[in-house]
Amino acid sequence: MRHFEFPSRAVSVGSNGMVATSNPQAALAGLDVLRAGGNAIDAAVAIAAMLAVVEPTQTGIGGDCFVLAKKRGQPPIALNGAGWAPRAVSADHLRDAGLTSIAADNVNAVTVPGAVRAWERLAADHGTMPLAALFTPAIAVAEHGYLVTERLARDWALNAAKVSATPEAREIFMPGGQAPRLGDRRTNPRLGRALRSIASDGADAFYTGWIAEDIVSALRRRGGVMTLDDMAEYAPEYVQPISTEYRGYRLWECPPNGQGIVALQIASMLNAFDLSAYRALSAERFHLQAEASRIAYAQRDAFLCDPKFHPVDVKQWLSAERVRQWVAQIDPDQRNAHLPLVPMPEHKDTVFIAVADADGTVVAFINSLFDDFGSGLVASASGVLLHNRGCGFSLEAEHPNEIAGRKRPMHTIIPALLTKDGEAVMSFGVTGGHFQPAGQLQVLSNIVDYGMSVQQAIDHPRMLARGDLLELERTVPESIWDDLRAKGHSPVVATNPLGTCHAIWVDQSRGVFLGGADGRRDGMALGL
Repeated sequence: MRHFEFPSRAVSVGSNGMVATSNPQAALAGLDVLRAGGNAIDAAVAIAAMLAVVEPTQTGIGGDCFVLAKKRGQPPIALNGAGWAPRAVSADHLRDAGLTSIAADNVNAVTVPGAVRAWERLAADHGTMPLAALFTPAIAVAEHGYLVTERLARDWALNAAKVSATPEAREIFMPGGQAPRLGDRRTNPRLGRALRSIASDGADAFYTGWIAEDIVSALRRRGGVMTLDDMAEYAPEYVQPISTEYRGYRLWECPPNGQGIVALQIASMLNAFDLSAYRALSAERFHLQAEASRIAYAQRDAFLCDPKFHPVDVKQWLSAERVRQWVAQIDPDQRNAHLPLVPMPEHKDTVFIAVADADGTVVAFINSLFDDFGSGLVASASGVLLHNRGCGFSLEAEHPNEIAGRKRPMHTIIPALLTKDGEAVMSFGVTGGHFQPAGQLQVLSNIVDYGMSVQQAIDHPRMLARGDLLELERTVPESIWDDLRAKGHSPVVATNPLGTCHAIWVDQSRGVFLGGADGRRDGMALGL
């Protein structure tokens, strides 16, 4: 039970459905779909479309998505909606041009956006309502306007230079040369037209029609090598979810090319320690989670890639022997100073959607532009803001994640499901690029190891350890900073709140949904 005298959020409750995401208008769009008789898949797609309009810093139809879903009595399914690099891209050519990494605003950072085909596939296979109905709320706000929320206004202002760098982006996102303030109204009628085309003609409007031509033309004008064939031949794919046990529960993730395996590695290592023996907010707990995270991220940065181009042996990565080897590297009293360091670009901006319906379907859905406002490049006729997911590739020769044509980059966005006795008990996700695996385990541990409510678990102070970096949120007491320094860490203040989490806990015995939303963004959880 929370302390009602202190500022905090209440857990949302419902018995006929629940939505949780980062924007109130998007949450209401999903709830309206459930009220109209749609299922959890329908609601998730409607929310994703709305977020593509009202949170342009985080997501859009020019990005990628991953989905985990589970129906009652059935195994989880996973859909990989990560786009691929253009066939003509060349790592050698980029290195010859003097590049050692792919910058956020480089045209080669734009891979084929995978989200729209993934939405269509998911809705067709598992939904009950047509895209036209699911897109209607998003089209309305694109054409007639939405009000800018508090965190959105903050992030927009911080990225004013980025969306002023090209005339196409400036015209849509910086009219008059000013970022919007809290409560200002914004529109994107060109995006509204694109959404209308997709609603009417399906994803082909995006991948083979006028929107594809608009995207390819915008990139080619800036020296990109994407073609209409790269767009037209892309398709999402169903993949086999991967999982591991955590304290009697089973944690499910999407397989590589996503980094969900990193969350499973961290969980597997933490299973060797009784975290509940320490306070939830303590240097001892943070140290153990930091060391497990550092080991898992080092493995990720060295080996994780598109398994169609280089094998990623999930069973070996999660084998009992491998986990024992990692755990042996963790000293409960001292930081390991000898882990390998592999540089990776920073990336942090994503939206997560959790939905559950009365029929027992639970959905974890994540969509992203990669950086704030993605690449900053806009296809002018359609108003589509293009992601820069190609930043996740390596330019190191023969690295497993080296960029190549029709290859998908190492992906940071990861939805998660938790099951017990074969049934879903939680849909959750934590945005924030690199932070996502570590963040998921912090939220999960808060609930399983410390008995927190889903909302308390989200509100709890966070940390991120990767390589030599240990970031702490400002809410972490100074005494813990001192104790972490004594263990060999050099903690620094996180420049931004560490990720945002939205989650739905399913109380199977009572048929009740308990939802949590993150105050680090403008999140909302609503139940029926």
